[in-house]
Amino acid sequence: MPWKTPSTISSDPPPFWLGCAVWAFADWVGSFYPPGTPSRDYLRCYGDRLTAVEGNTTFYAIPGPELVARWCDEMPQRFRFCPKLHRSISHDHPLATGLDDAAAFLERLQPLGDRLGPLLLQLSPRYGPDRFDDLERFLRGWGDRHPLSLEVRHPDWYDAAPAARLNDLLGEQGLGRAILDTRPIYSGPDDPQVHSRNRKPCLPLASTLTSGYALVRLITHPHSPRNLSYRQEWAERLQRWRSEGIEIFCFVHCPDERCSPANLIDLQTALTALDPNWPALPQPALPEQQLTLSLEAPVS
Repeated sequence: MPWKTPSTISSDPPPFWLGCAVWAFADWVGSFYPPGTPSRDYLRCYGDRLTAVEGNTTFYAIPGPELVARWCDEMPQRFRFCPKLHRSISHDHPLATGLDDAAAFLERLQPLGDRLGPLLLQLSPRYGPDRFDDLERFLRGWGDRHPLSLEVRHPDWYDAAPAARLNDLLGEQGLGRAILDTRPIYSGPDDPQVHSRNRKPCLPLASTLTSGYALVRLITHPHSPRNLSYRQEWAERLQRWRSEGIEIFCFVHCPDERCSPANLIDLQTALTALDPNWPALPQPALPEQQLTLSLEAPVS
């Protein structure tokens, strides 16, 4: 069925979901996770602190039923999981031919119930507007099975005509356009991605909404001051969208993943400074000073 935000059934503002790209990150132990946290408890600790996660792991491996069952046991009911469609669906062949595989991927995750947020379909940087017909067949075939956010990475999608055509198609189908902001990591002479396995694309910000939900991916700089102007811009935008009834799924990334929780908490702080009634995180991490000292990386 079409995605419905709480604003369609209530006068209350819709939820705001905030998280990182991963939960299984050993270097968070002692800073974001308590000292001595074993790997088997990472998801439980993550769910104690944040409200959502972008399931980057599912891009590389489709989870088996036993793993999904374990996630169900460990994810709080108030939590939202926004998994990325497996790369065999999004990268290995024409999209339209993978519709059945995408449906099977969704079926595998159904035990999560309400904890399953929008799926993320991230296209290859080689997938440009010249493949629009293939994309259209996939999206129309997907229909209203489940909320889906599309991330395009070929630079030609950001030209006016292809962007308008894409946004119109997504709007017709009630599907989202994932919003990727990589500006902070390209805002200075240093390269914070030197040690990153996968480089983020340098693309314009396209913040057009095509549905009643927004999936936002903020790629932050390891050196916190470099994020300041972008963080304030996003705090104001997110506050406005929520006041307009948009349900928001916001994920904070960083090329140095050690810094993601600190950058996320900086964003949460900016949001609560604008609106003291902004939804709080479920539980603070370790003391703020310790988190900052542990995670903030020096600028190169």
